[in-house]
Amino acid sequence: MLTRIITGVIGIVLAAAVIQMGGALFAGFALLLSLLAWFEYTRAFARKGERLTFLLGIVGLVLLWGCAWLGNADETVAVSTGIVLVVLLMAVLLHGRVSFPAACLSVGGILYFGYPFGHMVMLRFLYPEQMLATPVGPMAFGCAMIWVMFLCTWASDTFAYFTGSAIGRHKLCRTISPNKTIEGFLGSVVGTTAVGAGLGVFFSLPLLEMAVLGFCISILATLGDLVESVAKRYTGIKDSGNIIPGHGGVWDRFDSVLFTAPLVYYFVLLSGLGLK
Repeated sequence: MLTRIITGVIGIVLAAAVIQMGGALFAGFALLLSLLAWFEYTRAFARKGERLTFLLGIVGLVLLWGCAWLGNADETVAVSTGIVLVVLLMAVLLHGRVSFPAACLSVGGILYFGYPFGHMVMLRFLYPEQMLATPVGPMAFGCAMIWVMFLCTWASDTFAYFTGSAIGRHKLCRTISPNKTIEGFLGSVVGTTAVGAGLGVFFSLPLLEMAVLGFCISILATLGDLVESVAKRYTGIKDSGNIIPGHGGVWDRFDSVLFTAPLVYYFVLLSGLGLK
């Protein structure tokens, strides 16, 4: 437990510095995390005998990250199409070494990690001219929304854990994640909605929209966690890695963020939150 706490504190301090500094540092960390998660993903499925296209995956993730950095939707579509076709073609060109299921798993993994971390980059640099008034001073809109995304995602996990531990009785998804309870999920929804509203006050953003965003994050964060749980049950692993002492791997730590980062990005665009 002590190791988990110490690592968590160090991780929060590092994350805060990277988020606040933004720029190439933030984008570079997003790329690094996507590559580490891809490594864990390919290693997990190797346990089932699936030989994924590891090197092509790295190329694909770098290209998707570059598209997010440039903010060009047409390039993203073109690169995504190329990744899908080239990786599937490996089942033909490397027949006997790369199976068709492995090629499909490769495509899924590249997009699974590439798109969300790319959206994280785009979210950080969204509306760069927009500054928000906060009790600690002005903050760039994109920086604030990254904090909203992370804090609400962490809140979802925290409220679910403590509520479930205290009063959890009914299993949410017994065959996928036996420790999750309906009571924990409801605690997550209520708590994260409140956190979203509180962050609305802190960042001087519309209270109703921020409460709705918190509500949506609680649901997507839970689903994102369950997606990784399904994958881990299928591959027979407990943790995706041990790169973060006491916390497992990058995939373990960012499984919910993979769903909440795109959610926050599109919620902002559709609600016009950055223009209010």
